[in-house]
Amino acid sequence: MTRDTPGTPPSGRSLGTRLLVVVIAALVFLTTVSAGATAVAQRARLLGDLDDRLTAAAERGVAGAARHPERAGDLSFLGDGGRPEGLLAARLDTDGTILTAAVTARTGGDASDGDTDPAGAAGEAGRPGEAAETGAAGVAPRDLTGVQRAALRGIAADGSPHTRTVPGLGTYRLLALDAAGIRVLTGLPMDDVLATLRDLVTAEVVIAGTGLTVACGACAVVVRRRLRPLRRVAAAADAISRAPLDNGRPTGLTRVPEQETGPAGETARIGAALNRLVDRAAAAHAERLRAEERVRRSDERMRRFLADASHELRTPLAAIVGYAELMSHGSGRVAPELAWRRVTAESARMTGLVEELLLLARLDEGRSLESAEVDLADLVAEAVRAARAAGDGHLWRLELHPDTPALVVGDATRLGQMVARLLANARGHTPVGTTVVASVGTTPAHCVVRVRDDGPGIPPDLLPVVFEPFTRADPSRTRAGGAAGGSGLGLAIAAAVVTAHGGRITVESSPGRTEFTAELPRRRPVGPAKDPGRPVRASSGGEVAARAV
Repeated sequence: MTRDTPGTPPSGRSLGTRLLVVVIAALVFLTTVSAGATAVAQRARLLGDLDDRLTAAAERGVAGAARHPERAGDLSFLGDGGRPEGLLAARLDTDGTILTAAVTARTGGDASDGDTDPAGAAGEAGRPGEAAETGAAGVAPRDLTGVQRAALRGIAADGSPHTRTVPGLGTYRLLALDAAGIRVLTGLPMDDVLATLRDLVTAEVVIAGTGLTVACGACAVVVRRRLRPLRRVAAAADAISRAPLDNGRPTGLTRVPEQETGPAGETARIGAALNRLVDRAAAAHAERLRAEERVRRSDERMRRFLADASHELRTPLAAIVGYAELMSHGSGRVAPELAWRRVTAESARMTGLVEELLLLARLDEGRSLESAEVDLADLVAEAVRAARAAGDGHLWRLELHPDTPALVVGDATRLGQMVARLLANARGHTPVGTTVVASVGTTPAHCVVRVRDDGPGIPPDLLPVVFEPFTRADPSRTRAGGAAGGSGLGLAIAAAVVTAHGGRITVESSPGRTEFTAELPRRRPVGPAKDPGRPVRASSGGEVAARAV
């Protein structure tokens, strides 16, 4: 039992071999048919010519015999001039019995040998031209032997040619005619016809064999060269089928060479289609790996989120439980007023954390927000005023574009929270004296809010995850200052608000410059631009106007 190898058909023969066999079989068939048709046509032509000469000779023989009808066995007409060598004649009775029979043969030499000379004469009878040159003086009739006469029996005088083999003379074409009771059988040798046919068949066999050999060799070379690209495609497909797809390397698949993927030809189209399949398989494999990586990171973030949220909630709960136990045991180490204030503060802290987590969950769920026209310039100006009141140790600046109103459609409360979170992040992570600049601008499609400061910047390792929940510069759960330093949800909430409004938020940071950029889809005003009534400083060259708050 044999096992099929990859790249070969189930029959065990390659496509090139089968194609070559079909082409050779077709060539052999066509060559055989052509040679056979040529031989048959040539034989018919030669026999036609021979039959014409035979009919003429038979008519001359009947005419010669008719000169002496009383002589039933007279064959003297064979001695007339112009009789070719090998001419056979016989007189028949009414029953078809041969009365006498003779054949013309060359005179001289051993012509007296009645058994051998006719055979030798018949061997030369295939060249009627030489017989004509010999003339009547060179040939003479000779009687046939009994065996030779027996070969002529049974030929009816029906005027139809017959073919018989006469021992010692060869193959003859025979014709019997009946003229007023005079029956004469005439025959001409077929050696010239048979020799010509043998030469023709021999020439055809030699020519056909040589032609087929050359054609088969040329076909083998052409088929092999034309199928070479297909073999490359098959090899590539076999390599692809053997390539492991679970090794985490989506780019290790074999491709069909570019020269085999041209615009024309079936093989080129197959190669191009196989390359597209490889590209799609590699892309799908890479996407699956990326999806697995995203799931893994999502699981890690979820575990970290749950751990951080549990810790952030446990800290105020532990403080509340501790002060409650102190008050329940009546300990005098802590005054009741101080204990209540601490319980109230920790409760407010826990409540704020829970509200932030709930807000972040709702934004991530994609819950619908309020939809109204919001002027970001007014909203950012109000947020800057509030930030200045909360942190007067920083220098707060506001930059506004005086020409185009920054109008968006969204939830004013959530957008205000977004700006407040960005400003609070700048205040909480920069030292006193830092300048924080909030600007509002527009592009043809967006309104842009930027918050920039000249503080120490964000560590590079935190930039990729700065908008993820519970991301803090100090990753430890026991941070200096107790409650100081936020929970790490501010920027996550800001990013969620921007995303919920169909925008995007980015950050660029380096020592001395950190800038958050929030882009929101812009709504073009229907009526004339309203004047916000803000004092601005005119500038030239398209620069923004600025004022200190």
